[in-house]
Amino acid sequence: MRRRLASVVVAALLLVAPAVAAQDITVATSGAFSAALHDLLPQFEQTAHHRVTVVSGASMGDTPDSIPNRLKRHEAIDVVILADTALDDLMKSGAVSAGSRVDLVRSRIGMVVKKGAPKPDISSVDALVRTLKAAKSVAYSSSASGVYLSTQLFPKLGLVDDMRAKGKIIDIERVAAVVARGDAEVGFQQISELLPEPGVDLVGPLPDAAQKITIFSAGIVAGSHATDVVKTLIAYLTSPAAAAAIRRSGLDPM
Repeated sequence: MRRRLASVVVAALLLVAPAVAAQDITVATSGAFSAALHDLLPQFEQTAHHRVTVVSGASMGDTPDSIPNRLKRHEAIDVVILADTALDDLMKSGAVSAGSRVDLVRSRIGMVVKKGAPKPDISSVDALVRTLKAAKSVAYSSSASGVYLSTQLFPKLGLVDDMRAKGKIIDIERVAAVVARGDAEVGFQQISELLPEPGVDLVGPLPDAAQKITIFSAGIVAGSHATDVVKTLIAYLTSPAAAAAIRRSGLDPM
């Protein structure tokens, strides 16, 4: 039923979109939206007859494959999906077309432990502080979620010295993979980036008083020659047909 609905939605979008020949497009997505995108693309490609290549990168940071650095190298990318603040910066710099931002999902930060390990209490801010003080090592991303933790939450909770001693900033791989290997006792990242790793158990989201909701948005790269196809893809990603896959991935549709 979900596949049939998705086909109907994509077909309807194609009816109102300008007629274009089959085109290949490239999407650069941050990890938060990666699982949902990979789940949704086969139906889009089958119905719309456009082939989509996906490359991944962090919303921000200095790693070579971060989305801002990919655009600085002028990689052949048509649309980016990343944290809204990072997208706004790319629009200000002219790398992404002004006015092309479309908000896709809301994302929450969660915590994982190695699969089978006891799940500590993070149901309140006080419980979260106790858990972080007791943990031997804490891993968090160098991108949007980790920037919030290191620059806002940890200072607010008085944990800067603790995290300086046992915090691990993860640049390249997913935080959950580090925890699954046993290289960190607990790990924090966007929930949708934690769920795909089979070697961890999700403890839960940060408590509301410590939570940071991040909006992930799409934007059309300046100079793309496939804007009509990109607009059809973005319309599909924001349609009711995409909502179930988005929720399964740990995100909330806008």
